[in-house]
This record gives sequence, C-alpha cells and structure tokens, in this order.
Amino acid sequence: MPKKQKMHIKIGDTVTVISGFYKNESGEVIKINRKTGKVIIQGINFKFKHIKPNTENEIGEIKQFEAPIHHSNVKLNLKEVS
Repeated sequence: MPKKQKMHIKIGDTVTVISGFYKNESGEVIKINRKTGKVIIQGINFKFKHIKPNTENEIGEIKQFEAPIHHSNVKLNLKEVS
C-alpha cells in the first residue's frame, strides 16, 4: 500500500514549474493527488484526447485537458510582503 506523500504546496497556491517542457511557467494549483504525489496546475501541461463518434449522428472531437506534474518539479511562489 503506497504511503501518502507530504506536500509542500496546497490547492490555490501559485507555483512555478522548475523542470521539463513548461519550465519557468506559473499557474495555480487546481488539484492534488497525495497517493501519486502529482499536482494539476491551471494552464500548464496540456494534453489532447481524440474521441471517436459512437453513433452515426455524433461527431468526433478533440478534448484538451491539463495533465498532472510531480510535486517535486514545482516550487511555491512566495508572496512579497510590503
């Protein structure tokens, strides 16, 4: 049984990606999966899913969604205190 991973971020935090294709891009954390240690960030790591039509009346479509990123590949943006 996998352990739940301790996270340094929470939902609603603004984070910056520190490695990978989306390096140096920022976004807000939408969802956290503690079992896998992955987070979903708004506007980062888009993937596409092609969906075939099931019947003759339907049309196919391409859905776009944010894929998860491991929490070790993001860092928390600290708010500047005035």
